[in-house]
Amino acid sequence: MALTDDEVLLLEAKAEKIRETIITMLVAAGSGHTAGPLDMADIFAAFYFHILKHDPKNPDWEDRDRLILSNGHIVPVRYAAMAHAGYFPIEECLTLRKFGSRLQGHPERLRLPGLETTSGPLGEGLSQAAGIAYAFRMDEKKQHVFCLMGDGEQNEGNIWEAAMFAGKNALSNITAVIDRNNIQIDGLTEEVMPLDSLRAKYESFNWHVLEVNGHDMRAFITAIEEAKTIYEKPTLIIAHTIAGKGVPEIEFNYLWHGKPPTKEEGKRFLQEIRSMGGKVSGEYA
Repeated sequence: MALTDDEVLLLEAKAEKIRETIITMLVAAGSGHTAGPLDMADIFAAFYFHILKHDPKNPDWEDRDRLILSNGHIVPVRYAAMAHAGYFPIEECLTLRKFGSRLQGHPERLRLPGLETTSGPLGEGLSQAAGIAYAFRMDEKKQHVFCLMGDGEQNEGNIWEAAMFAGKNALSNITAVIDRNNIQIDGLTEEVMPLDSLRAKYESFNWHVLEVNGHDMRAFITAIEEAKTIYEKPTLIIAHTIAGKGVPEIEFNYLWHGKPPTKEEGKRFLQEIRSMGGKVSGEYA
């Protein structure tokens, strides 16, 4: 069913609140990653408030969809989305990376209900997702498995073993999403280790591939709906995003991959996000 304009506006408003929470928690932590979490806010809002079959009050519900976060360093966006969805109080986001907190700098499955896997070492998520999807098929279960990955992460060999496995076994119950923001910790992806054409590579492994504007809520959700109609192969969505989206002064800047804002920067960044209002989504060109 097509999204109404009101539904799109509501999801965009959720993404704005998620961005605000990301900045607040990173300032409180004094460490963490900024660019990736900000650029994935629209996609996480889409998942937690429209796409996923899940229950925040019953995070271990057997029939839930599975959302695997492979590039675990962007987990502040997942924590923020989960908090706004009702998994835990939003105030707990201020404990990010604190000693004893459930919200560590990389997600730890046994600490926080609602996390499906522990991730940190890059390249593992697609293998985990493929294993879960294969098990669901063996058990004749209908849940869908979503795997979110970074683009720099595509340098990892384990990714391609998993892609080959999922393609060979026609795991149509997997939809993978690559955050194609074109940066990684050492610079631009195409300078560190050229990735293109990701479409051609995945298609050669028997994947159905879609490319969308990752900040266009309607386009992304439409791509997810198309993925669910593909029954003979897994689907990859290459989501083109802007690193640091929502804070114009840091957008596209790879130096913000792995550093948090200072207290003063945080105040300024929050003002920038709020000044964008509902205009954050749908501007990728």
